[in-house]
This record gives sequence, structure tokens and C-alpha cells, in this order.
Amino acid sequence: LAAGGAFDPDVFLARIDSMVSEGMTIIDLGACSTRPGSDSVDEQVEWGRLEPALRLIASKRPGLRLSIDTFRPGIVSRAYDISGPFIVNDVSGGSEAMWKTVGRLGLTYVATHTRGTPKNMRELTDYEDLVGEVTAFFENISRMADAYGVGDWILDPGFGFAKTVEQNWLILKDLAVFKKFGRPILAGLSRKSFLYKPLGISPEEALPATCAANLIALQNGASILRVHDIAPARHVLEVFSRASV
Repeated sequence: LAAGGAFDPDVFLARIDSMVSEGMTIIDLGACSTRPGSDSVDEQVEWGRLEPALRLIASKRPGLRLSIDTFRPGIVSRAYDISGPFIVNDVSGGSEAMWKTVGRLGLTYVATHTRGTPKNMRELTDYEDLVGEVTAFFENISRMADAYGVGDWILDPGFGFAKTVEQNWLILKDLAVFKKFGRPILAGLSRKSFLYKPLGISPEEALPATCAANLIALQNGASILRVHDIAPARHVLEVFSRASV
């Protein structure tokens, strides 16, 4: 949705049905790009992109589990009025207004580690103790969740957000550290640059590397995968579950 262009309801529903048939369990909708280096759009533009999709899902696919990628509490409130409960996927690191909104509505919250904004995050990778500082970030998230009555939150270490190639690999290797919070760990690794750059390949060629990284994440404690390629990810999950019995 964030890419813009005309919204075609038939194409949108067909794509959703295809993803469900491949094994998707949650669809993440975003109408404002959060890619490193990207520019934001204002709230009305974001809502104008998101609202038609939400209304279509509510009327045509009401049982679909939704995640909405936004850092704006106003978008969360307006989306709730259409869709009812959903997962708030906030890659901004959280704000007081967002915490209040999520707590008031009783929503599940994805807390993502990051620094700065998508525009400048690539310049904010100077850590003295990366894993320790990310752990401290989530210790604060845990306190905020308790303070605002957010009982259900998901931990996302923020692969690709304010981290160098080497730092992303370190987080993946040490992912099990974050199991101490007792929260589901979400890994968003799909076709990210820290996977394909060391291999000298393009994002389009990075599916095997993504599958390997997803398996490592599962082995190290992840329980939710955010992916582009649903069927291959489902196969990784199946292999992992069979080997873990």
C-alpha cells in the first residue's frame, strides 16, 4: 500500500487470498514507508491509502488477522473504528500518545528497536554495547507497557533499523538473549541488505539466504516471521517444527 498508485479491490483481494492459501496467518498493512532513507508522508495521505484496504477487508474478509504498520496513534484509532482489534506494528520505538492509545483500545503492540527516523537511522549506528543497549531498550518497553496497561506486546529487535551489516548479524546470533522478556520474538529478515550485500547479490536473489536466516532466527527463539515469500517461509517453519519435536 505504501507504494501508492490506484487501489484495485479485485487485485487486492486476490493477492490476500493467494497469501492465505500459501500459509499466511497475519497480514501486515502499511501505508507510509519506513524503509531506511525513506521520506514520510502526512497522516491524511497515510489514511487515504490505508482506509480503502481496511474497509474492503472488513466487508469481504472479516476473519483475517491484521497488523497495521504505523507510528501514528491517530491512524490506530481510526483503523480500530473500522476493523476492531488488530496488532499495532510501530517501528518508531513508541511514544506516550501511542502507548495511551494501544492501552485504551487493548491492542497487541509490536515494539521495534530503532534509533531516529527512517530518514536518518542509517547514520545512527554507533553503539558501545549493541546487545546491551538493545536489551536496555526493551527493559524500558516492558516498563512502559506495564505503566500504560499494554498486556500483550511483541519484541522486534529491528533488523535493518539503525544497524550496520555486522550489527544485524550480531543481533541474529544473540537473539536468544531477548527470550528473558518472556514475549514473542518477531524476526523481519526477508531479503534485507545485511543478507544479500555480503553475498554480492541482489534482493531478488536473496530468497535462499532469507530462508537460512529465518531458520537461524527460529532456532534462537523467534516465533513470528515477517516475510515476503510466504510458501518458502512456511516450509522453513515446517522443517523447524519437525526437527524440534
